[in-house]
Amino acid sequence: MLVDSFAAKMYATNCWVLASQPGSECVIVDPGMPNVSLELDEILTRHKLKPVAVIATHGHLDHTFSIQPIADGYKIPTYIHSQDRPYLTRPQDQVSPEFAQTLQDMSFSEPHEVRELRNGETLNLVGLTFKAIHSPGHTGGSLMFQVNDEVLISGDVLFAGAIGRTDLPTGSAAEMEETLRKKVLPLGDHLRVLPGHGPETVLAHEKKTNPYLTSLIGRH
Repeated sequence: MLVDSFAAKMYATNCWVLASQPGSECVIVDPGMPNVSLELDEILTRHKLKPVAVIATHGHLDHTFSIQPIADGYKIPTYIHSQDRPYLTRPQDQVSPEFAQTLQDMSFSEPHEVRELRNGETLNLVGLTFKAIHSPGHTGGSLMFQVNDEVLISGDVLFAGAIGRTDLPTGSAAEMEETLRKKVLPLGDHLRVLPGHGPETVLAHEKKTNPYLTSLIGRH
């Protein structure tokens, strides 16, 4: 499996690119802000990749800002959980009041083709299998994806040594704890974790060292 990434200039959101091998088709995950088309093009050119889909782990603008130009530019579909789809056009409804104020005069539109995902759905793309795991807590429609029993795309659910914040609209500390207990802890220790921010990690390491997981061990 080919995995590459870059961090967007605002909020250092990781944009992940996954493919079965160089010179093949690929999937783009969480293209952030500002427009990251140039950074993405560098990866695509270097590995000779052709995008066939964009996946959003959730609806926060730092993960979705570049979806519309990229998806429509390549004429490819965008996948997002049904609960977070509305925030593609109304991102200000899911951020802090201060950030919402800065977005007041901006308009946002959906890409041409949006496909809604629900828990347990499987996408067979680019020779890889993406299993959607509904993981509310950071947002109501947050998703993680287990890819080929090798990789966990964790979005803003799980970071190296931390978890995503739960104090924004549609976030919930109680739902996050349930997600960690019922959705994250049962997953295989061997999984390589690709988070929405910060360095990648391995699930075994997080189960041993991440305080948000260690406090739940034995209770799941």
